[in-house]
Amino acid sequence: MGLHDVYYASPYVRLLFDDLQARGLDARRVLGEPPPPAEGFTVYRGSHWRRLLERASAALDDPALGLHLGQRIRPAHLGALGQALHACRDLGEALLRWQRHEALISNVAPLRVREQDGAVEIAWPDTPEPPGRLVDETALTAVVQFARHLTGQRLAVLGVDFAHPAPADARPYRAFFGGPVRFGRLAPALRLPRAALALPLVAPDEALLQRLAEQARAAMRAMAPPATGAPGADDGLAERVREAIAAAPPGAPADAEAVARALALSPRTLHRRLAAQGLGFRALREQTLQGLAQQHLADPRLTLGEVAWMLGYAEHSAFTRAFRRWTGESPLQWRLRRSLRVVGA
Repeated sequence: MGLHDVYYASPYVRLLFDDLQARGLDARRVLGEPPPPAEGFTVYRGSHWRRLLERASAALDDPALGLHLGQRIRPAHLGALGQALHACRDLGEALLRWQRHEALISNVAPLRVREQDGAVEIAWPDTPEPPGRLVDETALTAVVQFARHLTGQRLAVLGVDFAHPAPADARPYRAFFGGPVRFGRLAPALRLPRAALALPLVAPDEALLQRLAEQARAAMRAMAPPATGAPGADDGLAERVREAIAAAPPGAPADAEAVARALALSPRTLHRRLAAQGLGFRALREQTLQGLAQQHLADPRLTLGEVAWMLGYAEHSAFTRAFRRWTGESPLQWRLRRSLRVVGA
């Protein structure tokens, strides 16, 4: 795969436009194109992202733009992934989640996280071809900056590797990363102290999490109440099951075991009490996921991949099959049809 097949998601690309605006510059004029739309989703080819960075670097006369830009990253620049990282318990869990769902922001190469000699190495060893100095510096700086944001600590790295040649002055790099920085290596990589994995995360950004919570509540309100069983049945159990499914963290499938645990029941008891009302867990789960999917798809800021991931589907194709089973059309068809209907209203 060549660089032209690599993509970056628009929330991440928006980082550059936001940075230029923060410097008091007209980003549209500097970069020669409008910023990513505030609503919707755009994929930027790797070569395009590199050209945008190069234009900004030249206009600002800032050869270390990647180092400066990565320090400005915020949860909104990672889209749904940024929200989900905040839901983790510690930095180790956040890094594993980032590794599992990195395709939500970029598909440059699979991120590898492994322990080695008392350190944790985060690397991209299979990059198809070098993305370029500015692209790599932005990415590695952003990973460290976001880790510091998540933990509230100035996390120092044990070492940083870049594939490109050393700049004229490497002191700003050492100052930011807090450890040795090497250039001209085979692949970009970061090394953190193993103890950093246990660092707890600070409180999540409530503004970011509120939107998903409201969408889940809206989905619950939109659902018709389940059929009631005979007198004496567990009134409200089905509603609590749906709420537990909706409350599952992004990327985590809400299976019967997880829901039963959230309700302080055994899976066997959960199935038995639902069956007493003439209900089944699978049907409730499907109904709930369909409602959540439609609420999320109605938000143009979320990509189809993000929606699939937030509902617990590891593969977008699996979500598409499930959604087609529920509605008779693909998520994209549903979103386009709904958009056309809204626009024409």
